[in-house]
Amino acid sequence: MEAKHHYRAVAKSDHLGSADLEDFIEQKKSLIFTIKEVKQEYGASVAGKKGDFNIAYFVENIKPLVLNSTNAKQIKSFCGGSPFVEDWKLVPIELYLDANVKMKGEVVGGIRIKPIQPKAKVKLSFTESNFDKAKQANATKEQIEKSYKITDEIYKKYLEYGKATK
Repeated sequence: MEAKHHYRAVAKSDHLGSADLEDFIEQKKSLIFTIKEVKQEYGASVAGKKGDFNIAYFVENIKPLVLNSTNAKQIKSFCGGSPFVEDWKLVPIELYLDANVKMKGEVVGGIRIKPIQPKAKVKLSFTESNFDKAKQANATKEQIEKSYKITDEIYKKYLEYGKATK
């Protein structure tokens, strides 16, 4: 079967766009992400134009999302109504494509945040403060990964800790 190419793919963007979401959908990937933080960036280049933007960065390894006012209001509602982008951290959201998004009076389609916040759980990092409890439970790496993010380096330290306390 011949590979197909999205018409927007030639315009590589540093920011999340409709074509990126279409790729996720085609690959049957989840559209639930966690906003790590939102930054106000002045003089940023977005779609070839310089401007001032609120940009959401994610915990997951995906491009950042430039927030339009509709999506910013949705995030604000998920953060207890706080209008301060510094309060918009570790916010689970679900994205979708809305064919009815207008820009400058023209229907162009775009990315929207679903108004119902997903129950995505952000895993905390497994640290040395967790070693004793994990050792008492005789936890394996797989068991730890069910509740925590764990790096190979920390896992090695955990194994060394287990040997030292026997």
